[in-house]
Amino acid sequence: MKSQMTKLVLASLLASGMLVAGKDVEPAVAPVAPVVDINPFYVGLGLLWSGTSRDCLCADGNRLKETTYGVIGRIGYDFNKYIGIEARAFKASIDKDFAETTHYGIYLKPQYPITDKLNIYGLIGYGKTKIECDSPSIAPGTKMYDKSGVSVGLGMEYDLSKDEPVATSRPFDGQGDQEKGMGVWVDYQNLLHNEGRSKIKANIVTAGVTYDF
Repeated sequence: MKSQMTKLVLASLLASGMLVAGKDVEPAVAPVAPVVDINPFYVGLGLLWSGTSRDCLCADGNRLKETTYGVIGRIGYDFNKYIGIEARAFKASIDKDFAETTHYGIYLKPQYPITDKLNIYGLIGYGKTKIECDSPSIAPGTKMYDKSGVSVGLGMEYDLSKDEPVATSRPFDGQGDQEKGMGVWVDYQNLLHNEGRSKIKANIVTAGVTYDF
């Protein structure tokens, strides 16, 4: 009998100790990352250098070269981190000698993230390029060349935004299609190559800032 009483007392003390200890234990709560809806749209604004050259249809046959500067705008949509689509337009008319260049087009944008911050990309698409003469010997606004056709380019983008852990409706990789905030870019684009009687060539180099929504 005494043995049974001892066991009951010990069991009661043990149970009460567990209950008291349990009052000090708080359930662990895992941190939850804020849910962010990734927007695949981005916009960009920048400056450009435009190089144009053509054969002179004259006796000496010299090749005329022109350098102009201008402003470019971009708007794009990233389907994923490897492919997107972009529309761009620009006008190069600053510091012109004999011509100014206007261009707009839409491009498929294959891209590849080198790191979480650095992205390289290509441009393959269809654009319209217009080159107008503006010199003392030619009537201002004379169309030297006006063509729609294939245009290609190559460039890189760098994300300046601060990376933060987020939960999204799709796996977050922080690369290319899932950047958020400011970035910078630089690229090269070929517009015309030996076109027309004058064998006109036109190329641009652009640089600017982007904003990923």
